[in-house]
Amino acid sequence: MCRLLCGLVLAAAAALPAAGSDRHVLVLGRITDDPAAHYEQLRPLLDYVVPRMADVGIREGRILMARDHQQMQSYLRRGRVDWVTETSASAMLLQQRAGAVPLLLTERTGVSHYRTVFFARRDSGIDSLDDLRGRSVAFQSRASTSAYFVPAVELLERRLPLEILLSPLDRPPVDTVGYLFARSEANISTWVHKRLVDVGAMSNLDWDNPRSTPHSYRHDLRILHQTPDYPRALEMVRGDLDPAVQARLREVLLEAADDPDAAEALLGFFQTTRFLALDAETARGLDYLRKAVARVSAEIE
Repeated sequence: MCRLLCGLVLAAAAALPAAGSDRHVLVLGRITDDPAAHYEQLRPLLDYVVPRMADVGIREGRILMARDHQQMQSYLRRGRVDWVTETSASAMLLQQRAGAVPLLLTERTGVSHYRTVFFARRDSGIDSLDDLRGRSVAFQSRASTSAYFVPAVELLERRLPLEILLSPLDRPPVDTVGYLFARSEANISTWVHKRLVDVGAMSNLDWDNPRSTPHSYRHDLRILHQTPDYPRALEMVRGDLDPAVQARLREVLLEAADDPDAAEALLGFFQTTRFLALDAETARGLDYLRKAVARVSAEIE
């Protein structure tokens, strides 16, 4: 039933009126390649939020999926989506290209900030990022904050040009760093362990997770470099959202962690534990990510 419903949500997207034309509807958006699964994660929290926003005129909640950043940017610019939940680099892309505004920091599984770690085999002869010329690195995907945007900009800042490789068997020119997308963190650790690539990059959470980095690999691997912490995920709103609606949404989400009625919906919402106000530390992290997204987009994409 959900697959049919989510398919209809996607198929009908082009026919929906702009959200601004119906001030009684709050539209929650998500960039996804699995709309059925994400619909089930989004709907309970939206159903929790909407009744608590009646005082600012909200009577109904809708979900609108986008297949990629370009489609979500269009939805935001055209007023079809009001609120988007995203990882931090994706959120900064939406801010730069569609005028979205950060509303709240999202804490998932008790963690609001994380960092990127670079790692290699202990017997690789690689001691630092400066040793990576003529070597290869595995990222996760073009959408990943911790396993693409952040590690890519760390290399660019060291004047290490990045060159995409055709396969793990391909080798980069001696004055560049070759990179590939492994699609999952488990693949990244496996490719490094099996010597298919020289270095991997992922979040410290995935480095510590045995499903991503099995214990059987850990003795053979070591961390070369760690970045400073940066925000893990954000709730974003379109830039021209009614200020009263924006303020009430912020208030409802901030209070949700203390409301037992929200517990199940929060857990289903990508294992969110609470929403946090943006503070000076978060602002610094977002500034770093904003610059990283801009540089990677300009020099690699």
